[in-house]
Amino acid sequence: MCEVGRRLWERGLVGATEGNLSVRFGPDRTLCTPTGLSKGHMKPEDLIVIDGNGKPVGEGVPSSEIKLHVRILQRRPDCMAVVHAHPPIATAFSVAGVEIPDDLLPESIYVLGRVATVPFCMPGTDEVPDGLEPVMYDHKTFILSHHGAATMGKDLWDAYNRMETLERVAKVILVARLLGRPMPLPEEALRQMASALTGSL
Repeated sequence: MCEVGRRLWERGLVGATEGNLSVRFGPDRTLCTPTGLSKGHMKPEDLIVIDGNGKPVGEGVPSSEIKLHVRILQRRPDCMAVVHAHPPIATAFSVAGVEIPDDLLPESIYVLGRVATVPFCMPGTDEVPDGLEPVMYDHKTFILSHHGAATMGKDLWDAYNRMETLERVAKVILVARLLGRPMPLPEEALRQMASALTGSL
C-alpha cells in the first residue's frame, strides 16, 4: 500500500495529503490510509485497520473519505481494493462538463469500462457514497465531479492500474481534441472487445 501511495504521488495523481487507499483483507477488516499524511511518504506503521463500518480497530484516524471506500466494499463483494485520487486531467473533464468516452482506445474498454461521472458531492460527507450508489454496481471507474476519481480493483494493484490508465486515457483524448476530431474505434473492433469482457472486475 505504501508503494502504491508513492506511485500515485510521483505521477501527480495526488498532491499534498490528498487521496486514500483501502484493501479488504478479511470478512470484517480493511486496511486503509490515515488522514492528513502524504501518500508519497507513508510507512507501514502509518496504516490503519478498520472494521466493516469504517471504525478503527486500534489507533489511528482513517481518511475523511473512508465512507466512500466502506460503501463500495459493502456493496461490491467482488471488489477487494479502492483507490481514490485527484488525477488532474481526468478531473478537468468533469469541471468542463465533458464525459470521458469509451470508444476511442482499447484501454477504455478493457481496463476502465464505462467511466461514470458522479455529480458533485461535498467531500468527506455521506453525499459522496450516496452519489456513487446508483452507478457502483455496473461500473468500476468513477469521476467524482469537480473532485477527483475512484477506481475499484480485484486487488490494490488492479485498482491502481485502473487509476493510472484513467489519467493516461484522459491525456490522449485531450491531445486528440486539440489536434482535431477524435476518431472512434471501428464498430467491429468495439463489438469484439465488448464480447470478450466479463461482468466481474
